[in-house]
Amino acid sequence: MATQVPICNHAADAVIRNSSMLAIRHAAHLAVLASLVASTPGLASDANATWALKATRLYVAADARPIENGAVFVRDGKIAAVGAGEIAIPDGTPISECSGGIVTAGFQNSHVHFIGEAFTNARDKSGASLKDALTSMLTRYGYTTVVDTAAFDRDNSLALRARIESGEVPGPRILTVGLPVFPPQGIPIYLSHFPKEVRDRLPQPGTAQAAVQVVRDNVAAGADATKLFVAPPTDERGTIKRMPVAIARAAADETHRHDQLVIAHPTDIEGVRTAIAAGVDILAHTTLGAETPWPDEVLRQFVDADMAMIPTLKLLGYELKKQQVPDDVARSLIKMTIDHFRAFAAAGGRVIFGTDVGYMTDYDPAQEYALMADAGLSPMQILASLTTEPAKTWRESDRRGRLAMGMDADIVVLDADPADDPRNFARVRCAFRQGHMIYRATAD
Repeated sequence: MATQVPICNHAADAVIRNSSMLAIRHAAHLAVLASLVASTPGLASDANATWALKATRLYVAADARPIENGAVFVRDGKIAAVGAGEIAIPDGTPISECSGGIVTAGFQNSHVHFIGEAFTNARDKSGASLKDALTSMLTRYGYTTVVDTAAFDRDNSLALRARIESGEVPGPRILTVGLPVFPPQGIPIYLSHFPKEVRDRLPQPGTAQAAVQVVRDNVAAGADATKLFVAPPTDERGTIKRMPVAIARAAADETHRHDQLVIAHPTDIEGVRTAIAAGVDILAHTTLGAETPWPDEVLRQFVDADMAMIPTLKLLGYELKKQQVPDDVARSLIKMTIDHFRAFAAAGGRVIFGTDVGYMTDYDPAQEYALMADAGLSPMQILASLTTEPAKTWRESDRRGRLAMGMDADIVVLDADPADDPRNFARVRCAFRQGHMIYRATAD
């Protein structure tokens, strides 16, 4: 439950510190890898080839001691082996041109949106333009999985996903909530710029049964989760329309019957209470800019329910700047939000990373990492929020979130160590998804 992570675990220590175990495994790794290389020639960026990636430092997981001068071996989109420098690379193994950096498991951004001209008409837009848009917003920052937390055009998000999955467009794996769910007359003021035809098709169920049907329609279309706007502000005065708990609970229960997760946008502390009562799995934001911290009993209920939070700390400053809030007021509100998030993390709240890019047009996550560090998270806790925590939340720890044999070859190579500065998580050299290179930095 806690975001605190140990410095190492017994398995990692055994691999890194016990030289006799490395010696025993050395021959086996060589034999296996030699046979793979002999049977599968190919390029380092080809997921159907066997290839190796060398690292100056290898973070196999957020809760494990890093491996110095390590290597990752990939075959058929899976990690075939991970080891320290003592494990030789067989002759003939293609070595990735991305070698030499800091290597981690692929990152998940759990809060993105595919809106704006760059992603419209994804079914027919050129593959090159979609690749450029995905690079600019996502892959250049190492995101190998993303969560589309409100598909205001559900068909468009699904069309984009289909083109990526076909291999035509290099990009991250997309999980989507489909159409988000609002209270009756509850379309938020911050969506008022959307065309009327878009706003009119957003579900606003007035009964529990209607909410159940929205979930079923989303699941049938191909959605992976449900998003509830439980307390959206709907006018310039900040008037909040609240989703009745019975409707939120019905939507959540139906989602869980399909073995999917429920994400809620809370807005304020009453929205948090609604999310807890409904059995929501993830909060899409903290209560940004709230003047008072969460009451202790709400914090305890949230942590005890093992819910996760996507803090999106950078978002508040972005919104305040748009609203031209005076700098001194903005600084005070941002500090309050960071203090509240610090208390949440210190209480053992689970954190998963997300930025709200797509809605935010400033895509660089470096400030988000810095703000998370300001709130007391260590670099390894931030790494956990990008890797192991979302894998756990999405019940996929057996396939992603760490670098280990048999895992998907979702890999990020950084140019600098985030242990020195958490903003270095944004300094991505290369990103691979299931062994395919989906991003490589080029010299400016």
